[in-house]
Amino acid sequence: MDKELKVYNWTKFVRNLLYPPRCVLCGGPGAAGIDLCCGCRDELPRNGPACPRCGSPLASTGVLCGPCARRPPPFTRSIIPFRYDAPLDYLLQQLKFHQGLQLASLLAVLMAEAVRQLGAPLPECLLPVPLHPQRLRERGYNQALELARPLSRLLGVPIDYGLCQRQRATPAQTSLSGKERLRNLRGAFVATRSEMPHHVAIVDDVVTTGATVEELARTLRRAGVETVEVWACARAGS
Repeated sequence: MDKELKVYNWTKFVRNLLYPPRCVLCGGPGAAGIDLCCGCRDELPRNGPACPRCGSPLASTGVLCGPCARRPPPFTRSIIPFRYDAPLDYLLQQLKFHQGLQLASLLAVLMAEAVRQLGAPLPECLLPVPLHPQRLRERGYNQALELARPLSRLLGVPIDYGLCQRQRATPAQTSLSGKERLRNLRGAFVATRSEMPHHVAIVDDVVTTGATVEELARTLRRAGVETVEVWACARAGS
């Protein structure tokens, strides 16, 4: 993995020499080697303070939100650096719905910075939230996997996409309430290994109610994973 990271960094250096970074939001020169200028980067909606367990925005730091205090989710921590608000929502919509795959590397850099700032032990592997094969055929790619690939290179943590599969093609979550989302996803995932790693980080683009990552984390825990984290780019909702 160290050799792969060195190759990645060298390739990035050469690419920046030939094609200097440009801000994907305003078109100006990029800063710090990424496709964001300092001004636009400062405008990104930071998710803080937030619940350390689920990433839900709070009024003060260092405390659990009410739902996590009453019924802790099956994951131990969430690292979600941004809120799903302008202008970040535009970037994530382009990635998810408009073939904006080039944005995955930029968003992964921002996510990796948040992981490093926390300074906690890294997981053994990354698990992008699986798509059902039918949904994957419709979209053509899995945005969570596109984020996990550069994250893996940046942090030196391998991807293990085969830990779980999505066994049910669930209806879209967009118009459902929180309780309806939980019911919609019940039994949607299945573990595919008899021996599982001890520590896994689930990777997704946006967490809204947390129903998807909660069901996936529950599946991993039942299969024997001891510690599950959630890494996402943004948190939507209140």
